[in-house]
Amino acid sequence: MNKTATTPAQKTANTTHSKTDTNAKPSSASTDMVKTDKPVKEGFYNFYLDEHQNMACRRLHFAGSSFGLLGLAKSVKTRSPKPLIKGIAAGYACAWVGHFFFEKNKPASFKSPLKSFASDFRMYGDVLRGNLSLKDRKLDKPRQK
Repeated sequence: MNKTATTPAQKTANTTHSKTDTNAKPSSASTDMVKTDKPVKEGFYNFYLDEHQNMACRRLHFAGSSFGLLGLAKSVKTRSPKPLIKGIAAGYACAWVGHFFFEKNKPASFKSPLKSFASDFRMYGDVLRGNLSLKDRKLDKPRQK
């Protein structure tokens, strides 16, 4: 019967040590809960680009986004909302003509207006950076996954 007695100080040390070990190892539950919106955003943008394969539609979108930006700039300069409203109206008119008459599909803005609006300007930036072509789809750079 050789039992070793544990003092209160040893119990505290053992308890503190076990807590430290538990905290040192991240549980799989906490790492599984960390998620980002990036795949969702990328998924919508990839869908958005698939809906803009026709070059006339892309050109009209680029022109429409340009009208919207020009309207915004003039609105700021003149401190009047009218140019912005006209720019937005011209922008959507161009985009919707591109979809209905050239792309022959419904604009994504009907189902997801905010994501579509953001994707319009992402596509605009991709055209300016040379990642998307307004001449031929074959000149598009591969999308990053």
